[in-house]
Amino acid sequence: MKQFFLTMAGVFAAFFLLLIIPVVFLITMGLFAQGSNKAFTTTAQAHAKHIVLRLDLRQPMLDQSKQSVFGTQTPSLISVVETLRSAQKDKRVKGLFIRANSGSMPPAQAEELRQALKRFRDSGRFVIAHAQGFEGTSVTAYLAVSAADDIWMQKASNFSASGLAAEVPFYGGVMEKFHAKPEFEQFYEYKNAANTYTQKTFTPAHRESITSYMGSIYHSALKDISADRKIPLEKLTNLIESSPYSAAKAVKLGLADHLGQVIEAREAAQEKAGKGGIVELSDYARQKSKTKPLSSKHPVIALIEGQGEIVMGQSVDNPFSNSVSIASDTMAETIEEASKDKNVKAIVLRIDSPGGSATASDQVWYAVERAKKAGKPVIVSMGQLAASGGYYIAAGADYIFAQPTTITGSIGVLGGKIVLDETFDMIGYNVEPIKVGGDFTLAYSGAQSFTPAQRQAFHDSMARVYEDFTGIVAKGRKLPIETVLNIAKGRVWTGEQALENGLVDEMGGLYEALDKARELAGIKEGEKAQIRRYPAQKTPLQQLQKYFGISSDTAETLAMMQVLSRTPQMKAMVKAMQSVEEEPEALKAEVPVFAH
Repeated sequence: MKQFFLTMAGVFAAFFLLLIIPVVFLITMGLFAQGSNKAFTTTAQAHAKHIVLRLDLRQPMLDQSKQSVFGTQTPSLISVVETLRSAQKDKRVKGLFIRANSGSMPPAQAEELRQALKRFRDSGRFVIAHAQGFEGTSVTAYLAVSAADDIWMQKASNFSASGLAAEVPFYGGVMEKFHAKPEFEQFYEYKNAANTYTQKTFTPAHRESITSYMGSIYHSALKDISADRKIPLEKLTNLIESSPYSAAKAVKLGLADHLGQVIEAREAAQEKAGKGGIVELSDYARQKSKTKPLSSKHPVIALIEGQGEIVMGQSVDNPFSNSVSIASDTMAETIEEASKDKNVKAIVLRIDSPGGSATASDQVWYAVERAKKAGKPVIVSMGQLAASGGYYIAAGADYIFAQPTTITGSIGVLGGKIVLDETFDMIGYNVEPIKVGGDFTLAYSGAQSFTPAQRQAFHDSMARVYEDFTGIVAKGRKLPIETVLNIAKGRVWTGEQALENGLVDEMGGLYEALDKARELAGIKEGEKAQIRRYPAQKTPLQQLQKYFGISSDTAETLAMMQVLSRTPQMKAMVKAMQSVEEEPEALKAEVPVFAH
């Protein structure tokens, strides 16, 4: 009986932590958010005749929106691009004021923002950006705002954007020190994600691959900045590579236009708009979302978004987390739903993923095939990443768009395990495997190495995945299999390189993909079309109901795990083991960590 009451006390404590505190926090943060927004957006400003939109790029963005239980949305690239496109048709909107990121941004994200700014300017609006320096060494934060009419810099800041750098971790020495044995199969030499565990430094193929796509990203960025700032490419390259500079020197060299504090730049934007009010872009987006949607008589273009690792099963949205993934059941069912809707004339699939499960990727690819057979053109828009499994699900589409700096390709497969038997011996811990059945039963055990027969069987199963993957690419892209085998081998390409190799059709972002969808769907120029998201986004209440549809034991466990998951030891263990435990065979690309 005593144990029963202790258990129930734990359950109620867990539910208090998971339910009551978040609700109180929700109310508090909601009030705080409302108060803080008034610093820039008031009711009077929101309905002013002249409006200057304000966009803050200093916080990280997801590719696609994720609704929070606190009633706010995680900043996302797609929401920014969509809102700016909508604002181009609003006569009240005169310009855009940007707080620039001073460090680094994902290259393709910076590129798509730049394109959105150019379209916004082409509609007759102005763009003014203020930077408290470009203090990071990456050129990507500068690229994101290079298309602005005017770039302001705070006088006491620096311009340090001098190139592009990445950091690649290697645990090979750690594994050796602790007598852990990484046992992986890689198809082939450029499928480098496992090198993190097996090597102490770069292999020649690994270094070649990263140097190649980083060089492509860097030169693409400089080419765009050169066009925006009207500085000859050779001169710009010398300027960038000779930095850092003081803000005053950056203005003198033409890398920026004005020196001043943020309030001075903001007032200049308001003056240019004719004393316009400042309205947060997110507030403007919420205001526009309340407008009446088009009639169901209009043709529909389905927009289906997927970001994060590709995993099997249904998606489980954690309303308290920004983590995202592409769950194969959910994604496949969503594509199927859109393909069966008679009003849907085309499907645009937005992908931002490094890949993941081979089986899950294949399930989503098949859903795309069924949609095409149902007569729905499928157009893919690639974000920052559409590599390995991310490319697998795109390969069969009717048309593929990528940004020049999108990370794609990585047509290959890797898998394996880390054997910890001797590691356990160091601390006196023992795991004794036991089996009934065939020899392969213990193949994935971390307590013992592959036997020769197990290793061969595992190699053969991965070879079949590689054969399927390359065959799908050859069929989808209408390329000879010999060509695909030559550009595959796990090699990572940028979008620009992928275009040359025939892996994508055109350079462009989401709205180029939507325009192509209209064309392939036969929607006439000038005819109204509705862009409809599939599936519809859940409300915060629906997220909570779905998330807490669990047993009391699970809730209690979650409360304890939440504490454990925050410890440095657990974070390090999860990072090291996640990629090798989820599935033995994976279509996952190495994701570069671009340094500031």
